[in-house]
Amino acid sequence: MQKLTTSVAAFMLALFPAVAAAQNLATGEIGQFIGGVSTFINDILIPLVFAVALLMFLYGIANYFIIGGGDEGKRAEGKKLMLYSIVGFVLMVSIFGIVNLIVSGLGFDGKEQINNIPNAPTSNR
Repeated sequence: MQKLTTSVAAFMLALFPAVAAAQNLATGEIGQFIGGVSTFINDILIPLVFAVALLMFLYGIANYFIIGGGDEGKRAEGKKLMLYSIVGFVLMVSIFGIVNLIVSGLGFDGKEQINNIPNAPTSNR
């Protein structure tokens, strides 16, 4: 398990855009860097982690119904895997929402900000 964790951490670090976009910090374009990080999180990391969680959920289902047919230990392990996968899904959706809320709230999402917000019409009496 330690070797797997180390391998996954090294793979994620290699994909992290800070390695390729480190020059943005030197030029002061922090908005572009944060936009790149949010793009990486939304387009690569979140779908990858969702896929892993889905595979773990399916493995838990297989453990509960197929592999652990008569073995209560395997069934309990499958039940635990399914529960942890569901908790993981909820956490990932929450983190996805929080990251998007922060990025769009700070204006790093690449969309133009509305500077002149129209007011309700009033009478000049």
